[in-house]
Amino acid sequence: MILRTASPAEVATLLDWAAEEGWNPGLDDADPFANADQNGFFVAEKKSGLAAAISVVNHCPGFAFLGLFICRPKYRGRGIGLKLWQHALDHAGDRTVGLDGVAAQQDNYARSGFVKTGATARFEGAVTAQGDANIRPVSHTDLADLGGLDLLANGFLRPRFLSGWFGDTETRRTMVLDGHDGPLGFATARLCREGCKIGPLVAPDEDSALRLIAAACAALGQGTAILDVPEMQSGFRNTLVESDWQITFETARMYRGEPPAPGHPETLFGVATLELG
Repeated sequence: MILRTASPAEVATLLDWAAEEGWNPGLDDADPFANADQNGFFVAEKKSGLAAAISVVNHCPGFAFLGLFICRPKYRGRGIGLKLWQHALDHAGDRTVGLDGVAAQQDNYARSGFVKTGATARFEGAVTAQGDANIRPVSHTDLADLGGLDLLANGFLRPRFLSGWFGDTETRRTMVLDGHDGPLGFATARLCREGCKIGPLVAPDEDSALRLIAAACAALGQGTAILDVPEMQSGFRNTLVESDWQITFETARMYRGEPPAPGHPETLFGVATLELG
């Protein structure tokens, strides 16, 4: 067995694997993560083909995020995934590493030093897609301001990732909420294998978050959305439930090392993506 860095073509294959697992990644999700860390995707290769995959993307000198951990069904139970897991974590060095894990795997992650700090629930629901006078498409001049808002919401820097994520494509649009002194929030919408996901969603309050969702969906012509909402947003979760949004998936947020300490965690209404971190 060979443990090595994945090629760009193989990363596309790994997203197909994720779709087969029911994870529903965005159509253009991988490129921004590769932009952040081109050596952050790993595979285990047997003579018969690729057996497992994982990503550990180094976002900044102090922080990395783990995702896309998949072992193909016929190779499970042989220790291949564990060896690749250990190999990929070495890539993070002494950085804090975060992950979003399903409940069934939390004990396994804990054995590698990961500690649960919260949870995330995936909501799906109908949206009245509409424009807003104070919400506009992202501009290349917004990156510093939006990066600052993202830092306050999440507690860690990820400039290379955001520079790619905020680049509009045919399947991805970012909308910015303006205030008197500059941007107050933002939301990225992107088409997925099924439906449209919103994330990150950063806003000063619940009403602004709902307006950003509507504007982001309108930018892609979508009438339904998928949103991964942190546990601490209990009031916002209740609002979504009252609007007939459904919870379809839940994960635990876990960290190995010192967890981030965001300055304004209450502004994070939706994470970027559970699949890739």
